[in-house]
Amino acid sequence: MWMETESKAEGVRRGRASVALRALNGLRLCTGDMEVMDTYMQDRFYVVQLVMWGLRGVSRVILANNPLSGALIMAALCWESCWKALLGALGLLASTLTAVVMGQDSGEVSGGFHGFNGMLVSLLMGQLSSAGDWYWWLLLPACMGSASSVFLYSALSSVFKRWDLPVSVFPFNTVIMLYLLCTGPDNPYFPHHTAMPPGAPEPNGTKLIAIEVIRGIPLGVGQIYTCGALGPSLLILAAVLLYSPLLTVHALLGSAVGTLAGLSVAVNHHFLYSGLSGFNGSLGCMAVGGLFFTFSWRIHLLSIASAFLSAYADIALGNLLGTVGLPASSWASTLLSTLMLLLTGSLATYRIPTGQVMAPEHNLCSHSQWEAGNPAATDIQL
Repeated sequence: MWMETESKAEGVRRGRASVALRALNGLRLCTGDMEVMDTYMQDRFYVVQLVMWGLRGVSRVILANNPLSGALIMAALCWESCWKALLGALGLLASTLTAVVMGQDSGEVSGGFHGFNGMLVSLLMGQLSSAGDWYWWLLLPACMGSASSVFLYSALSSVFKRWDLPVSVFPFNTVIMLYLLCTGPDNPYFPHHTAMPPGAPEPNGTKLIAIEVIRGIPLGVGQIYTCGALGPSLLILAAVLLYSPLLTVHALLGSAVGTLAGLSVAVNHHFLYSGLSGFNGSLGCMAVGGLFFTFSWRIHLLSIASAFLSAYADIALGNLLGTVGLPASSWASTLLSTLMLLLTGSLATYRIPTGQVMAPEHNLCSHSQWEAGNPAATDIQL
């Protein structure tokens, strides 16, 4: 009798362990780059594939490559504003379909590389518009600007590939600046707000509120998608966590570094509280901290340096462009990340070829496996 009870208990434990193992394996399939999804989608309807390409493009904005992360981010945009979600989806669709019509590389289209610039263009047009939400005329420049980003991406990629550099968001930054310069703040059809320089003095000289500064750190990640509310920003962080925990740590670290940089030069409190002071630092930290470089303690320090440089460059560009009412967008992090990828010396050995970039954990595992099979590897290459 005792033996039967023991065997039943053992069977229950094994059953629970089996369920936990299946759940863990299922979770692993949903994290990282979800390569198995590409194989699964090959024979599906074109519309279904288009949705998958679009969701990968949504996540590409935050340097991820996961359709489930993209779905969470779209949910965050709907939470923030349905009008903003509509603009983002429209820009994403316009740029992706333009890439298909132009006959761009199918791998780039399915990977969302042509979608994320278009999405950012339409999102920032809506964010900067002074005509308010549901201003339907804005759909016209949003579609045209998003489509134009594909032409710029295609042209720049032929130049950047000579140095194995990603095009990144150069098309977005270029298109949005041209749009703002063409229309002007008082345009009768497409008016927009003028940008305030980060160094603008406080109008009322209020004291700094510490809890608002801390709240601005996760908001710095949300501001990458022009989200200024805490709930949607936390959902975007959850989307990054689904893709890569290491990338999430660097996203928050970079935003904190950007906030600290803003504090050190006494930027306007609005930039600290809203997360605008931290989002360029967040992007700069993520790009270096395990995405385009194999993670190590040296690369971790380099990612912090990249965050500081991106944040200070953003403040400098913001003060310069703010004199003519233009935002600095993400020029700082884009330029600094590109310069970091051109580094020479021992740190260059950590560089991952652009075509082989995947989730940081996958990059780290692949490097460890390579090193295990290479007895000549030294600690400097770790």
